[in-house]
Amino acid sequence: MSTPFLIFIVISAVALLLLMVLKLKISAFISLLITAIYVGIVAGMPLNGITQAIQDGMAGTLGFVATVVGLGAIFGQMLESSGGAESLAHYLVKKFGTDKASWAMVITGFIVAIPVFLDVGFIILVPIIYALSRDTKKSLLYYGIPLLAGLAVTHSFIPPTPGPVAVADIINVQLGWVILLGVILGFPTAVIAGPIWGKFISKKIYIEPPSEIDIQQKKDYDENNLPSFRLIAIIIAVPLFLILVNTFTGLAVSKEVVEKSIWTDIFEFVGHPFSALIIATLIATYFLCIRRGLEKQKILDLSTKALGPAGIIILITGAGGVLKQILVDSGIGKIMAESMAGSALPPILLAWLLAAVVRVTQGSATVAMITAAGIIAPVLGEFGLSDPERALVVLAIASGATLLSHVNDSGFWLVGKYFGMNEKQTLQSWTVMESIIAICGLVFTLLASLFF
Repeated sequence: MSTPFLIFIVISAVALLLLMVLKLKISAFISLLITAIYVGIVAGMPLNGITQAIQDGMAGTLGFVATVVGLGAIFGQMLESSGGAESLAHYLVKKFGTDKASWAMVITGFIVAIPVFLDVGFIILVPIIYALSRDTKKSLLYYGIPLLAGLAVTHSFIPPTPGPVAVADIINVQLGWVILLGVILGFPTAVIAGPIWGKFISKKIYIEPPSEIDIQQKKDYDENNLPSFRLIAIIIAVPLFLILVNTFTGLAVSKEVVEKSIWTDIFEFVGHPFSALIIATLIATYFLCIRRGLEKQKILDLSTKALGPAGIIILITGAGGVLKQILVDSGIGKIMAESMAGSALPPILLAWLLAAVVRVTQGSATVAMITAAGIIAPVLGEFGLSDPERALVVLAIASGATLLSHVNDSGFWLVGKYFGMNEKQTLQSWTVMESIIAICGLVFTLLASLFF
């Protein structure tokens, strides 16, 4: 295949995906599968080869992603239903004081979004934003933008949230590196998009808190009996710590710093994302549910409830794995890599651009991340990138998938609704915040790439 024909295949595939999602309103899961089949046919693959690639791509991807996302969803549900997010927020606001509460909110968002979905975390914590705004007479955006920035960055950058987990699996990188670099690069990104941008935009747009919260929130927990900050912080830290131990143990063994032994095997087993999340989920279930007197049936119902949203993400991720497998089996991935080898465009920038184009066009960050990962994965295989370098590509994709959230993104309407903003005000505040995250994420990943 010539380079122009290769470019045509990729562009037409993305265009077909966007047509089905935007105009025909076909599910992203089905659209990604149809796109993968289209690529296989145009590339000249035999029909039985295409069906085999669908099976292999789906199986290879879901074996890891389904387990991690499913466990992560149950883990997050236990923290959410116990009032853990609210406990964190109250503690940090008290420690920082009202004057520096915007910093408390960005840290709260950054921690809460590790186990809890962005929209859920926002809905749980928005009453605290209302209260702070009423007490200080400052715009809702002064506290709301920092909270949203912390939530948005972690939701995209740091496993075990579904997006980075899915992308890391598709492009084959250890989660420990994504966690480590996600925290290092993500926090300054959240600070710039959060307290700094929030302080600026709150002076331009004054949004009053609602006189009374007209959105009734049914809570599963007693607000007067929240779990302690220390307990919540430890529970959230457990899986991250164990996964990092696994990563660095494996690195030490591979570099012959430490001899392989039964102890290194144990550390690697306990720190594998499967084991780490099972341990964390059991700890959360005991301390946040059983010990606090929650009935066994209620615990089971919460676990079942958590798997609903996770199932959609798992299927979309599997379809992304199919697209990747088609590109590999058809040989397009190798040709793309050879074409890129002589190009001045680094893989990080290409990955960011792919995710950004899909994100801006169709709105879903998850679909943007999965599509970009599926296209870029076969290319990376030919470059021989190390795990840290691949982790930076994951973060570049995550950054590109946050760019320019606008009217085709559900998050745009959610934020506008809860803050009582019109479309113009939401564009000026939320959309710019998301774009700051995207641009800072790209800049920081490019800078970090100079050290690997």
